Amino acid sequence: MKVNVSGRKFALNQKVTDSIEKRMTKFDKFFEDDAEATITLTAEGNRHTAEITVRYRGFIYRAERNEQDMMLAFNNAADLIDRQITKNKSKLSARIKKQDVDVDEGYTSYDDFADEEFRVVKEKVFALKPMGVKEAILQMNMLDHSFFIFLNEDTGTVCVVYHRKDDDYGLLSPEY
Repeated sequence: MKVNVSGRKFALNQKVTDSIEKRMTKFDKFFEDDAEATITLTAEGNRHTAEITVRYRGFIYRAERNEQDMMLAFNNAADLIDRQITKNKSKLSARIKKQDVDVDEGYTSYDDFADEEFRVVKEKVFALKPMGVKEAILQMNMLDHSFFIFLNEDTGTVCVVYHRKDDDYGLLSPEY
């Protein structure tokens, strides 16, 4: 697995980077060499954040943890990623055995996990209106929602703006 470690708002030292890379080798049993892990560590006063994102054959595993100690935040996030991978790998393996499909395909259908309990408690239908990103953010804020779906007037695609934990905004755009 390829591991990229970066620090935000502080400089990483080699000891921390080596420790993180060593811990990430634990995931080599789950992934082949084409997997990519991105670890971003952020320090803001006494609050330390560790974000781990692992991309592998169309699947994305992500965890974020905040702690007063940087390595504790990283270790907690790594433990969460480990649980996510173990849970999903066993489900994927069961589906593959059942359908006799090649593991290397890397694709799955959510219908294959029909035994999972997902309850839809509300359904809402709305009109997609063409608008710019700034207008979509304004609409989202006026509705006091954490996300807003809109038809991007610049690209003609359905996009989502969302409010991030760091009080900034994100934009999700489809890739065809």
